[in-house]
Amino acid sequence: MAKTIIGDDGKARCRWCVAAPDYLAYHDTEWGFPVADDQRLFEKLSLEGFQSGLSWRTILTKRENFREAFQGFDFDRVARFGARDVKRLLADAGIVRHRGKIEATINNAQRARELVKREGSLARFIWRYEPAMEGAARARPVSTSAESVALSKDLKKLGWAFVGPTTVYAFMQAMGLVNDHAEDCVIHRKVAKARKAFKRPG
Repeated sequence: MAKTIIGDDGKARCRWCVAAPDYLAYHDTEWGFPVADDQRLFEKLSLEGFQSGLSWRTILTKRENFREAFQGFDFDRVARFGARDVKRLLADAGIVRHRGKIEATINNAQRARELVKREGSLARFIWRYEPAMEGAARARPVSTSAESVALSKDLKKLGWAFVGPTTVYAFMQAMGLVNDHAEDCVIHRKVAKARKAFKRPG
């Protein structure tokens, strides 16, 4: 099966982006474009954890609800959540009400604060795991990579939860650490250009 499909505008895009109406804008403007903002990185890693066992569409349609519930994914604020907040979140029908994932997000916010104190920023730590090889030259399975396995392992050592290699690889795809748009996708070149211009945190 072809990796791309021709859209209404006559341009080829990754086949997955036509699976749901919500996906197209996400595919064209977000997925794969490099991100160095700590709050956005924490948000995406948290949402990928919530996605575990579910579809991304489920999370994407609830993203604004998640942002409201978790105070914009400001990890300094989320780190201070307590039992009352967990109870509030478990009663919030606008998000995925999974106690383990909610508590993991709060825990991870606390770990994020520690990491920022140690490394200067989340971005500086995470971007160290950017693969050296790009595109077709990089041999890897579909849902994980050596780098996602390494990042997952190191985050777990630091006490993070719900950051398995598959979750981390999806995060890396979305945040632009790899360009996994199909090579003939109209957005592939835009992402490649953005990645080339992107100043890596250091």
